[in-house]
Amino acid sequence: MVSAKVLGSAQRSENLRRSWYKFSRNRLSLIGLFTVSLVVFLAVFAPVVAPYPQHASAFVDFENASRPPCRTYPFGTDVVGRDIMSRIFFGFRFSLMMGVVVLSLVVPPGVILGLVAGYYQGTWVDTVIMRTTDIFLAVPPLVLALAIASVLTPNLFNAMLAVSLMWWPWYCRLVYGLASTLRHEFFVASAETIGASRFHILFREILPNCISPIFTKMSLDMGWVILIGSSLSFVGLGVQPPRPGLGTMVADGSKYLPDQWWIAVFPALAIVLVVLGFNLLGDGLRDMLGAEEV
Repeated sequence: MVSAKVLGSAQRSENLRRSWYKFSRNRLSLIGLFTVSLVVFLAVFAPVVAPYPQHASAFVDFENASRPPCRTYPFGTDVVGRDIMSRIFFGFRFSLMMGVVVLSLVVPPGVILGLVAGYYQGTWVDTVIMRTTDIFLAVPPLVLALAIASVLTPNLFNAMLAVSLMWWPWYCRLVYGLASTLRHEFFVASAETIGASRFHILFREILPNCISPIFTKMSLDMGWVILIGSSLSFVGLGVQPPRPGLGTMVADGSKYLPDQWWIAVFPALAIVLVVLGFNLLGDGLRDMLGAEEV
């Protein structure tokens, strides 16, 4: 006889195959997956694949300053002679770091607060958590991030902190809506009947049924978090020179438009590439997992 373990493994393999088939039928999703994979590869192996890795730090070469795109410098050089392509590859590192760290900080508290508020819907716990969430959601995200970052020392860590403080309410609101519906399902009532603890009900019964929408939103939010982080760097509140933040590079290059257009255009296109890649990948994951609109 075939054991239950073998049957379970076969079922998981079949579900994975079906999910990949559904994902692969969407060409835009495959483009997003390829784009994100390329960006991650360039960020991780930047010291190896970058033509001039030393240009990612304090470096000056006035003999090659402000050179337009050519065979030696495919994306041109900036006003102090640094290779823009190499700096973009290293800039991907800071952008991905921003997205990963921010989501790692905001998802756990947002999910926990949403679970608690949804399960205790209609009580004072629900009122306190959700009214606090509504206050944060009432302020435009970029405006709130700028306000927080402006009172802190301008650097990458404080930029991450500023974005984190304004991003958790979105996960709280998402999980609150899911938990409010799931708390009335029969499997939750059954767990309550047999005396299961509140912790078990929240994290073993309700949370697993929220994973797909949460994971889909995380993939979509990566692009938006990177865009917000680049906006903070653009106004001088994020990555500080000589570090090659993409937003910082666009801000520096904008001073020399339109004559030296390549200094600002290529970093801006890099931001577009990252954001577009994560958005296309997130749309594909949403279709594959059958998640609700987030």
